Amino acid sequence: MTAAPADAARARATPAPPPAEGRLLRETVRRGRGPAALVLAATALGAAAAVTLPLALGRAVDLLIARADAGSWVLLCTALIATEVATDALVARTGGRTGAATTAWLRRRALAGFLAAPPAATTGTGLPTRLTANALDAGTAPVAAATAAAAGLAPLGGLAGLFLVDPWAGAAFVCGVPLLLLILRALLRDGRAALTTYQEEQGRMARLLTGALSGAATIAAAGTVRAEERRVLAPLAGMRAAGERTWRVQGRAAGLSGALMPLLVAAVLAVGGVRLVAGHLTPGDLLALSRYAVLAAGAGALAGALNGWVRAKAGTARVETVTALPPAPHGARDLPPQGDGTLALHGVHVTRDGVPLLDSVTLTLPGGTTTALVGPSGSGKSLLAAVAGRLTDPDQGTVLLDGTDLRTLSADALRHAVAYAFERPVLFGATIADAVACGPLPEPDLRRALRRAAADTFTDRLPHGPRTPLPEAPLSGGELQRLGLARAFTRPTRLLILDDATSSLDTVTAHLVARALTDTPGTRLTITHRLTTAAQSDQVVWLDGGRIRGTGPHSVLWRDPAYRAVFGAGAGGDAGAGADTVTGTGARRRSDVRTDVASDVRTELPADMRTDLHTGIRTDPRVDTGTGAAE
Repeated sequence: MTAAPADAARARATPAPPPAEGRLLRETVRRGRGPAALVLAATALGAAAAVTLPLALGRAVDLLIARADAGSWVLLCTALIATEVATDALVARTGGRTGAATTAWLRRRALAGFLAAPPAATTGTGLPTRLTANALDAGTAPVAAATAAAAGLAPLGGLAGLFLVDPWAGAAFVCGVPLLLLILRALLRDGRAALTTYQEEQGRMARLLTGALSGAATIAAAGTVRAEERRVLAPLAGMRAAGERTWRVQGRAAGLSGALMPLLVAAVLAVGGVRLVAGHLTPGDLLALSRYAVLAAGAGALAGALNGWVRAKAGTARVETVTALPPAPHGARDLPPQGDGTLALHGVHVTRDGVPLLDSVTLTLPGGTTTALVGPSGSGKSLLAAVAGRLTDPDQGTVLLDGTDLRTLSADALRHAVAYAFERPVLFGATIADAVACGPLPEPDLRRALRRAAADTFTDRLPHGPRTPLPEAPLSGGELQRLGLARAFTRPTRLLILDDATSSLDTVTAHLVARALTDTPGTRLTITHRLTTAAQSDQVVWLDGGRIRGTGPHSVLWRDPAYRAVFGAGAGGDAGAGADTVTGTGARRRSDVRTDVASDVRTELPADMRTDLHTGIRTDPRVDTGTGAAE
């Protein structure tokens, strides 16, 4: 059964172009438009109260000087002050709640975009920084937009009040407004550039630190802690320069506006004093002028509101690099119900940065068989495994599972048909059971998966068995790999791909897993460096330099000295003596297993375990050293 031409054409269609820059910012602001409208209204109401208060204060002062009744004006002043306090509290509460909700939405959106994109497209995205600091800044966008929009209301109202009370005082203040506008313009232009650079360097350092933490044991063993410190801290100079530039811009803006505003207030008061002496103003008017001058001078606070908007825009732009990742295109087809898992690659070619990593790979894995993929480091084994399960798409060629192009399958059909186990599996969830199940799974199925991966021997000894929380279950490299294998065994699949997923298992455990794989339905593709794994497989694919150098039974390929060199064997082939006893299907006779396995573990297992090795084939958790030593 082959893919329909129309389906294949749709699958190969060019992905839609990424969304225009700034789209996520618009969506973020639109998503918080309700709370933002509330913030805008509260800020406007507070500004109205602030603008009205000087007039009420001035009128009350004049009445009190004249010994007239000013009770109603005092009550009005009290109400206006209470309104300002209430609106400030409402803005603070709404802003905090909206920022938290928007940040959570952005993080979910970014994570969904990251997971939906092909793995090759997610390299170097710096996801941790974007999900933490950048998303936190971006989450303030709705409220920051409303705050920036309303930040000028009080200063404009104060300026209008100056002209209302005395036009000459208003004119004195206006003389400094052009300089203030220049300061704000410089803040917007230079502040965003400096902040963007700072966030980029921060993300670079986070990526380096994450890599160093994942290899902390290797760094400690190699004694290269100081060198790694220098490497991880290398972006610090760029961060410092960008940070200093950011603070210089903000400091210069704050300093200039801070120096300018008092001068303008002093000018207003000087003009007002002269007008008061001349009899054109009352004491209440002078008080109102002083309050309006302070309000108008609050235009400097506009710089803070604009800076918040700049941070929100810069953070959103960083998050958008993840949300805008083009998702892997999927079709709508399902696999034929009676397929046996036959995998066929035709003319597969993959190029990265102009370098061909897979070159014209044509290969068939018969349904129900085990294929070992071997080759030197850098030969393209993991890339071929990723193409086989459609973790990445080839630049040229097709990959068919039971005659169906993987690109025409729906996402659900693809992931139900293909299972993976990796060299360094990552465990998700609260407990070991959660990490293995990856969703609802009956207890018998969980136990069966752990047993097939030889993981029950150590999980049953944990304080709460498989329900032990992950932080309370320190795991060796081999134990971690066995849990990854158990996760792959939790559901039946057409194709099971093991990407060096047994490299840290000891000889006995690897043999147990190999037996379990033989009983696994569907087709198995395993990347391996183990001689016995290759010998036990139905066929071996020998990859070298991105091209298939040989395909066939291990016993046939072993005659080539270059193939023997893949396993570190000499020209005489002594290391592969057991290979000559491989049958045509790749199955090993019991005598070979006794030679290759029992002799290797004779010094590690007690006598009863050695006797039991060829009967019940069981092991002991103590055997799993996690060394991953080659056989």
